[in-house]
Amino acid sequence: MRLILISLILLLLNAGLTAQSKYFVFFKDKGNRAALNKISREEISSLLSSQTIERRKRIFGENDFLRYEDLPPDSSYVNKLESMGVKIVHQLKWFNAVSCYMNEGMLEEIKALDFVDSIRKVKSYKFSYPVQDKQLSGKAIAKSQFNEDYGYSLKQNLLSHIPYLHDLGITGKGVVVGLLDTGFRYKDNPSLKYVDVLAERDFIQNDNITENEPSKGDASNQDRHGTAVLSIIAGYDPGNQIGPAYEASYLLAKTEYVPSETHLEEDNYAAGVEWLEANGAFIISSSLGYNIFDKPESSYLFEDMNGETTIVARALNKAFEFGVATFTSAGNEGATSWGAEFGDNLYGKIVSPADAFNVIAVGAVDDSNRVAGFSSRGPTADGRIKPELVAMGSGVSYATSSGYFTGNGTSFSAPITAGIAALLKSFYPHLTNAQIRHIMLESGDNASSPNNERGWGLISALRAVNFPNLNRISNSYILNKTFFDTLDYEISNPEIHYSTDNMNFSVYKLTKNEKNVYQFQLPFLSDGEVLSFYYTYEANGQQIRVPSSAYYKIQYGKLNVGYNLSFEERTLPDEFTLLQNYPNPFNAETNIEFALTEAANIDLSIYNLLGQRIFTLYSGELYEGWHKFKWNGISNNNLNAASGLYFCRLQVNGKQKVIKIVLMR
Repeated sequence: MRLILISLILLLLNAGLTAQSKYFVFFKDKGNRAALNKISREEISSLLSSQTIERRKRIFGENDFLRYEDLPPDSSYVNKLESMGVKIVHQLKWFNAVSCYMNEGMLEEIKALDFVDSIRKVKSYKFSYPVQDKQLSGKAIAKSQFNEDYGYSLKQNLLSHIPYLHDLGITGKGVVVGLLDTGFRYKDNPSLKYVDVLAERDFIQNDNITENEPSKGDASNQDRHGTAVLSIIAGYDPGNQIGPAYEASYLLAKTEYVPSETHLEEDNYAAGVEWLEANGAFIISSSLGYNIFDKPESSYLFEDMNGETTIVARALNKAFEFGVATFTSAGNEGATSWGAEFGDNLYGKIVSPADAFNVIAVGAVDDSNRVAGFSSRGPTADGRIKPELVAMGSGVSYATSSGYFTGNGTSFSAPITAGIAALLKSFYPHLTNAQIRHIMLESGDNASSPNNERGWGLISALRAVNFPNLNRISNSYILNKTFFDTLDYEISNPEIHYSTDNMNFSVYKLTKNEKNVYQFQLPFLSDGEVLSFYYTYEANGQQIRVPSSAYYKIQYGKLNVGYNLSFEERTLPDEFTLLQNYPNPFNAETNIEFALTEAANIDLSIYNLLGQRIFTLYSGELYEGWHKFKWNGISNNNLNAASGLYFCRLQVNGKQKVIKIVLMR
């Protein structure tokens, strides 16, 4: 009876809240605490874990790890809103905002406050489960040649070469991974009872319990999805379930509410990302693929999947800026019409936060490495390739408190990929989040020709750990390389061949350290100078060259090593720039590249000799950086433009740049 009364009270309270709407209120400044030098640095540092501080120091330097975003919203602003009857839900430091419930009639009064910058309605997303679960029973897969018995989970691990790293003792130890999901029931789960959970936070009920809380309105299956995801990345129950990063440490954020219609409110997600970053996560992964939910009220459109419009994408952008490697599911919209008319294919497209700029969005393949029909495709609304990588997401085994199951979804391919990132970071602790992202894209099986079906391809843990990487120590650069393989053989006479002109190569004999890593200290070069190199070694009576053709490349002063991808970080010019298209003249299609020095509203259009606009490539807001669009000679009315001379105009904040384009049919 007491439980029934509590539930009734909660229903009445929820009904009172739903009579209101949830809004973000953004503040103009952070009040009297608007600069770090006006408050105690110790006060702010106490809100960050030691892992967060060390990670940020590597990105920002020894004395600049504290950021303006670390300051909480001014308490006097928050108190003023509360005194007016506003119900505060979350305070978001990074956005200098609060999420809150208020009546629509209060909007004008709140907007009139001198410290309020803007008000925006909090949006919700529908969570897509593409295919039914199937409970596993009977004998698991027989033990393989590996040290561990993976049971049901062998296929998903083996497809990405994870067992080879486990046999080398690489299990994710020492890496902090943060997960955002529906909740986590791990204490009584056979595959999760040993998982190292550092902390957990429920952003729905505002407590520290992430498993089901029926007395607070949680549905019976609230924590099922998150538990499944946690078991895929962190499970350890030999003979049944083993995850790639079973010895990593975990931070768990419960952000998605499941009671009647499964949905997420974006403020929970943003608050969860802030909490994970502050508490030391090096990797953040969310298995949350969302589509529009809140009709008939205003919704995000596919045009908003541009990396900077949704709060969830902006939260991951900021986390990456602060040194966190970010991963998310690409979405399960492949077989729907969501955004299908955009881009170079007719499949349903990615959903936010997969559109964030540096997040690795993960698509799904089956155990034969074929892209699953439900897996969302790219590009983003602003033309970037998505997803970045794929992993097994069809027939993936996972654990819940009621047994072992298989299921489908990019929800399940994302934790496999994030787990591989944890293995890479565990073996090479010096790697930054940007290096992790670069190496993992280079390690896909489609890295030489990425596309919007599978991105840079199926991720391989073995290729990732074998890809060369740099460690900067003081003023020196140490190049690291392993030669781990799927075969058991000894290598001899390993050498590195390096050159600054691709003609005259010097040779250095390599020796390995206690971790079987071959290291080479780069010669001192001028910043920006390019070093090309390759390796050779002998095995089974043959000389092996790595890579088998062409060279790895390094730009001195930068940390990325390039092979398929650009090895350099492309710098921005001093003002917005429109490059000459290529190829020019063209027949089938041509590439148009430009750079923005800051986010801006732009118009990129094609004009004929009469000055008539015949095609609009993009019109709207774009983020700072380099952008590339393609024109295939089609006009706005979907007709082929005639051969001849055309003009491409880039207009930015009232200024414009123009190039000539020649189309030859």
